[in-house]
Amino acid sequence: MKGIAAFLLVLCYLAISDAAWTCTEAPRLYNVQQVDAGQGKVVVRDSNYYTYFLGGYSWYKLSTTRLRHVSVGPAGLWGTGTDNRVYKYVAGQFLPSSGVSMLQVDAGGDDQVVGVTPTSYAYCLRSASALAYSGVGTLSWSYLSRRLRYFSCSPQNGCWGVDTSYRVYYSVKPSNCGHSGWRVLNGRLKMVEVGTDGRVFGVNTAGQVFERAGISSRIPYGTSWVTVPMCMSIRHVSYDLRKLWVVTNSGLVMHCKS
Repeated sequence: MKGIAAFLLVLCYLAISDAAWTCTEAPRLYNVQQVDAGQGKVVVRDSNYYTYFLGGYSWYKLSTTRLRHVSVGPAGLWGTGTDNRVYKYVAGQFLPSSGVSMLQVDAGGDDQVVGVTPTSYAYCLRSASALAYSGVGTLSWSYLSRRLRYFSCSPQNGCWGVDTSYRVYYSVKPSNCGHSGWRVLNGRLKMVEVGTDGRVFGVNTAGQVFERAGISSRIPYGTSWVTVPMCMSIRHVSYDLRKLWVVTNSGLVMHCKS
């Protein structure tokens, strides 16, 4: 089964190379479920809930801590455990915190961490708390007045989220975990990620990938969604430093350039 998936992946990125994006297979790691890229670093989580870091042409297991979601960015390396506790990577290990339970976190904002709870409420952790946390004490999260199933922020282009009905929302980036309201956008996605430079990508329930077009200083939330061609169904995406990282439904990883 793994061999078939790898063969299909080769055909896939060869086909995509004729389009606007050129995709190649990342160093091979099977059964990947989620990827996150930020500040030149790439991390993934596999089907056994273990996390890996990409170093050169190899994946290195980060810890034996089992995580549901992992994120790397200006605020550091964070994750949510299978116990729904929030973890921060400190001195070579993931250390748990006390406080609000989370299903998904994002460390890509302006030194802040945002996340969503098992009951789909959106929260933000202030930069001072996020940067200083060393594995001791309780984290104090601020509620952001929105129910979301997925949440991602960028220093350059605000925060983007998807609610339980797959509607997409945009909000100006939190300043000390405050925000200026939410704008609902066109389209339906199951997850959305905004890169450090402000480019935004998402995946719908059919496994199709989209980029938000028309983003400008005047319209920071853009105007429409443009399809990013993929010949395999995609589970998850992340974007950093002009590279789009995608995880296929078969559990393999590609990186793409436009």
